[in-house]
Amino acid sequence: MTVSSMTGFARAHVEQTKPNLAWTWEARSVNGKGLDVRLRLPPGYEALEIPAREAAAKRFTRGNITLTLTMQARPDATAATVQVNEALLRHLMDMARDLPPHIAPPTFDGLLNVRGVLQTPDETTLDDDAREAHEAAALSSLGDALSALAAARADEGTRLNAVLTGQLETIESLTTQAGQSAQMRPDVARERLRTQVQALLEASPTLPEDRLAQECALLATKLDVREELDRLIAHIAQARALLAAAGPCGRRLDFLCQEFNREANTLCSKAQDTALTRIGLDLKAVIDQLREQVQNIE
Repeated sequence: MTVSSMTGFARAHVEQTKPNLAWTWEARSVNGKGLDVRLRLPPGYEALEIPAREAAAKRFTRGNITLTLTMQARPDATAATVQVNEALLRHLMDMARDLPPHIAPPTFDGLLNVRGVLQTPDETTLDDDAREAHEAAALSSLGDALSALAAARADEGTRLNAVLTGQLETIESLTTQAGQSAQMRPDVARERLRTQVQALLEASPTLPEDRLAQECALLATKLDVREELDRLIAHIAQARALLAAAGPCGRRLDFLCQEFNREANTLCSKAQDTALTRIGLDLKAVIDQLREQVQNIE
């Protein structure tokens, strides 16, 4: 089954000895009209933004996706691996001394939290080649996270497919019931038309024959719901074909739900008995549930 949801979560964790770092990618995805990729990267990793966006765009077509990269020292790294950038720290302290009296001076802890004050040896000694290799490894692990996210969305899509299939079966059953309703019997339809024509003649005894023919044709059209039922059956077949086809189908299913709803509304407006009205209202309820679930499909 090819249906994929837009909802999912995945994580990829990597530990590396050079540099002595561990990092984690988290990928979250929720519903969206289009594809919106947002990144949260630690300082110094801005170069990953464009390739990360491109990697997500190659795998997904819809959904609001948030990619978060967290970098930290490996669990086996000791505190001795941390170095203080003394030049930067002294510069910040000199700037703090020159602040106006009405401004509270920064705390020592606050100065240590300034980007670049605390560094690991690996961060200070990485040359361009090592930095490039490190970023390539980070992007590779992003690929693992995106693959896991795609699998999570596919699993959710399998569940949604079962729900959508059941709802289409309910719509098909109600459409069949509508076709079997008393209003669809020829003798009932003729009697209703005769009654309405008689009422029309009583209201306008001098109605010209051509106008009478037009009014009769209009009344017959209002009573006949076969066209709406035929379109509902066609929509059901198209929806099933979309669910079985390869590739994203959420947008087309959403449009098809609008067509389902249009036919159900017309069916209710044409209904001349309580049974068909009830079927039409049940149809509208199921179609609304179908559209709600379709909003989750990529």
